[in-house]
Amino acid sequence: MKQISGINDFVVKFANVNGSGSASANHLFAKAIFRMGIPVSPRNIFPSNIQGLPTWYEVRVSSKGYLGRRGGVDLMVSVNPQSMEKDIADIEPGGYFVYDSTKPLESHLRHDDITYFGIPMTEICMREFKNPRLQQLLKNVVYVGALAALLKIDFTILKDLLNDQFKGKEKLISSNAHALDLGYQFALETFNCPLAIRLQKGGNDAPHILESKHILMNGNTAAALGAIYGGATVAAWYPITPSTSVVDAFAQYAERLRIDAGTGKKNFAIVQAEDELAAIGMVVGASWNGARAFTATSGPGLSLMSEFLGLAYFAEVPVVLIDVQRSGPSTGMPTRSQQSDILAAAYASHGDTKQVLLFPATPRECFDMTVQAFDLAERLQTPVIIMSDLDLGMNDWMSPPLEWDDDYQMDRGKVLDAEALDKTEKWGRYLDVDGDGICYRTLPGAHPDKGAFFTRGSSKNEMAVYSESGDDYVQNVDRLLRKFETAKSHVPTPKTHPPIAVKAPKTTLKLGALFFGTSASPAYEAVEMLAEEGYPIDTIRIRAFPFHESLDQFIHDHDLVFVIEQNRDGQMRRLVINECEIPPGKLIPVLNYSGTPITARKIARKIRETLSTKSADVVPLHPETA
Repeated sequence: MKQISGINDFVVKFANVNGSGSASANHLFAKAIFRMGIPVSPRNIFPSNIQGLPTWYEVRVSSKGYLGRRGGVDLMVSVNPQSMEKDIADIEPGGYFVYDSTKPLESHLRHDDITYFGIPMTEICMREFKNPRLQQLLKNVVYVGALAALLKIDFTILKDLLNDQFKGKEKLISSNAHALDLGYQFALETFNCPLAIRLQKGGNDAPHILESKHILMNGNTAAALGAIYGGATVAAWYPITPSTSVVDAFAQYAERLRIDAGTGKKNFAIVQAEDELAAIGMVVGASWNGARAFTATSGPGLSLMSEFLGLAYFAEVPVVLIDVQRSGPSTGMPTRSQQSDILAAAYASHGDTKQVLLFPATPRECFDMTVQAFDLAERLQTPVIIMSDLDLGMNDWMSPPLEWDDDYQMDRGKVLDAEALDKTEKWGRYLDVDGDGICYRTLPGAHPDKGAFFTRGSSKNEMAVYSESGDDYVQNVDRLLRKFETAKSHVPTPKTHPPIAVKAPKTTLKLGALFFGTSASPAYEAVEMLAEEGYPIDTIRIRAFPFHESLDQFIHDHDLVFVIEQNRDGQMRRLVINECEIPPGKLIPVLNYSGTPITARKIARKIRETLSTKSADVVPLHPETA
């Protein structure tokens, strides 16, 4: 049997029981690799129940800096008998299986093309630790110690991480360090260490990590920091996985950074509302009053917030909403990732509405785009929805460091103060003076007798006077559409990359790939895989809706464009077809909706399969080059 081999390039997956304390041990493993300077991307795949069901933690190690899921497992660590048969089936031929050998492995679980490493984890912990809870928890640390020997993890780094994690709790440090040593020594004495797959400091060629220094953080924390730096002082929310940690993190940072230096009083308000309807209502009210306010939710919450989003759209009140997408519906797989709120968010509410959306792909973009969302919401006087997802929001990603410009000034948009009102002869809340669809607004109390108006939804004229006139309604919604066109010049533009040079192309078709958010990392990797096979593919990463003109041009310039996204119905593809009036046959869907993030292998396989049947059906745009 030929064993899988490689330096700094493999996938390790942990199979545990939810609630057994495995997450912190698995995170210790991933963080140690990161501290060694080796590109790593961990993902926690967990069930919605609190305790008992199978849970997995997958760690991708990639010397080239690929941060998306590759597909397949090279080394499986399984301490959950419930899922063991399936876990073994997921291992690549030539791979490795680490298991708790306190009880013998059943014969039908042994495969000829897998190398087995039995470690009596339970027996070791029963012998060394008296506390039953510690016996359970430290079993996870024992296998991390064994992996340190098998994969050649810097043991000093592991011990330093334990000291950091349990700082001030000496008993925990000593017991965890002892468990690490037990696993490490057992592996050294029992197996030939290290394995053919192993870690090595330095020597990485990571073209996809352009900056020299990276940080390891999750998108929800980065978004919360973005809200702090963007000037948010009000957060109203209702808890829902996977967005809860956005407001949790905002609260922690606000307690440190939103305290008045002179009085010690809090300069912020965080309200846990009775439901999502109340939460978005509070945000609309606070924003109308001049505060920078936001809420965070997921798909079911977005549905409940739709009516208020419509009011904010028509009344033109700035609102920031962070949507951390998950599998739907509300009782589906709430702890699994998807990009399935695209259409619901783009056209949220009833009537003719179009909402501004931002699509971050990294924690750094979660930070930057949250700051930008507050500026856009006030500049455009409309809701802005940040479309993150569970994979980005709750998992740690290697990301460029967050950066901040101390000269940053908030963009409050067209706001008239008392002095400006005194100089204005005629002011109407919904008068489009500049022709860009964006009107001048006032904040409550701006002037003793000027600038007041009645805020309402659609039944009004330019002077904010109640009206049921059809002409007034048409004028209003047409102006809102004009404002949406103006938004194109303010939102982030798409990122494009030319195709990788191919010596002997296998196709004369001009190919493109379109994606967004967390589909980007595996998509870039798949494009490289296909280039090596002779298929050159241009790429475009959408970062905002409304779509920039360059998206239309990109699609026009290609024979086929593969739209890579993580939902069943190809929602981004449908949005592009609807908004850009693209012939549907030109956009080929590449979909994933299993709840686990899409892999590079799946993307490449779908594109490969399509090209094997499409080449004869499509006339190249430039036949002279064929």
